[in-house]
Amino acid sequence: MAYLTTDAIRAQAEFHHAYLLGLQLAVSMKKGEDVVEEWMFRLFRRQHLDKFLSSFEKLGLTREPDAVACAKYHVLSNSIGGVGVEYMEESPKKAWVRFRYPRWMYDGPTLCGVPVGVSRGFLRGWYAQNGVSLKNPRLGYVCVSEDMTGEFGFCGYFKEYDHDLSDAERLQFAKGEMPPPFDPAKQPSPPAGEWTEERLEKANRNYAMEYVRNGLIELAGVIGADEVRRIGGKTARLIGLQYYPKLAKAVEATDGTASEAAEFLKRIFTGMGDQTSTVSDQNDTCFEHTGFRFLRGIEGQNRQLLLDCWRELWLGCIRSHREMLTLEMQQINEEKAVWTVSNLRS
Repeated sequence: MAYLTTDAIRAQAEFHHAYLLGLQLAVSMKKGEDVVEEWMFRLFRRQHLDKFLSSFEKLGLTREPDAVACAKYHVLSNSIGGVGVEYMEESPKKAWVRFRYPRWMYDGPTLCGVPVGVSRGFLRGWYAQNGVSLKNPRLGYVCVSEDMTGEFGFCGYFKEYDHDLSDAERLQFAKGEMPPPFDPAKQPSPPAGEWTEERLEKANRNYAMEYVRNGLIELAGVIGADEVRRIGGKTARLIGLQYYPKLAKAVEATDGTASEAAEFLKRIFTGMGDQTSTVSDQNDTCFEHTGFRFLRGIEGQNRQLLLDCWRELWLGCIRSHREMLTLEMQQINEEKAVWTVSNLRS
C-alpha cells in the first residue's frame, strides 16, 4: 500500500466531522431550533463531564487561577482537536478566548444553516458548568460575540467575581465588549514532548468521533432512538455519498469493481486503528472487520443505535461508486463483523 496510515486517520477525522455537521443541519431543519438547542446542551454537558477535569493535569493547568485555567483549557483542548482558538489574559481573574474562522463546529457553508440555538446550547452545557466542576461558585462565563450573529466570531471571557453566582449568572451576555489585543507570545501550547504529529492526528480523529458517538446517544434522549435511526441513518448515507471521493483519494483507492470497493473499506478502516482480513481467497469482496473503535466502551441499546447509523456512512460510500454496488454487514459478535460488497446488476 502506497498510502500512509496518517492519511487514513486524517480522512476519518474529516469524515466524522462532516457527519456531525450534517446531523446539526438535519436536526435543525426537521425538528426545529428548540430541539437542536436542547440536543447541543445535553451533548456538551456530557462532553464536559467526560473530559473537563480529567484533562486538566494532562494540559498542565492544575496550578493556574481558575479563570486563566479555563481559558487556557479551551485553547489547548481545541487546538489538539484542530480548532483555532486565541487566548488573551486580562488578569488572574479574567481571561478571554476567541475562536477563529473557519469554525470547526460549522465548517464551510454549514455556518449559514445552523441556528443560534446551537451556540446557546453548548454555552449552557459546557461554559456555564466550568465553575461548578471546579467547585468555584464565583466563576462564570461572559459571551460577547457569537458565530451565527455576524459579529466577529465566538468570543468571551471567564471571570471570577467577588460574589457567588446564581445558576442564571454563570452564563451572561455582554454584546459590544471587545477583547484585549492578541499577543502570540502569550498563547499557551501543550506540554512539550508529549504531542507528536501522529498523536495529534489521532486526537483530531477521536475528537470528531466522540462528538458523533455522544451526539447520537444524547439525540436519542431528546427525540427517541427510532427518530435518530431515521434522521441519523439518512444523514450518514448522504455524507458517505458526498465524501467517498475524498476518502478514496486519501487512501489511493480505485472507483471500480466490488473487490476494489472492498479494498477501499479495508484501507480506510486502518484510519480507525481497526483490523481487517480477507475471509476467503476465492472471494475478495468479503472481509472480516475487528476492533470497532467507534463502538468501544458502548454497550446495550446505545451500541446498536450507533452501529445502525454508522454503517450507513459506509453504505453511502459504496453507493457512490460508478459501478452499481451495495454493502451488507453481518455482525458476528461485539468485536467482529463481516462486510460484503456486491454488484446490484448481477
